[in-house]
Amino acid sequence: MYEALKIVHSSWAYLVVLIVALATINALVKYITKKEYGPKDFRISLFALIVTHLQLLIGIVIFFISPKVVWFTDGIATAEIMKDPLLRLYNVEHPTVMIAMVAFITIGYSKHKKKLTSTPKFKMLAIFYTIAFILMLSRIPWSQWINF
Repeated sequence: MYEALKIVHSSWAYLVVLIVALATINALVKYITKKEYGPKDFRISLFALIVTHLQLLIGIVIFFISPKVVWFTDGIATAEIMKDPLLRLYNVEHPTVMIAMVAFITIGYSKHKKKLTSTPKFKMLAIFYTIAFILMLSRIPWSQWINF
């Protein structure tokens, strides 16, 4: 089960990066150029929200069954996890930052819906989706991700 979920999580990550990049660029460009907010913009931002939440759910399951996550292993001290960069990445940094990334996407999406005109809508999406995109890129385990 772990191997199948790992492949799904790694493969779905490509879609997440692509869609979040698209939503971020769309929001930034349309905010800067003062374009009107339309149904296509709504769909792009909503799709980014959906794919990131699905990725988070898959990641939470993997967190509890992965052999790389050793929080639940007897005899492994927290200090050992924090000293080893790879263990720290899989046990602390990647899960924490990705949860924060999904939170930024969710907050940005929620805040943009409350705005009545196009410029503030794009501004909310641009700010929160850009932060989320940067966070996401900062903690993708690149060396493992490409070789799944």
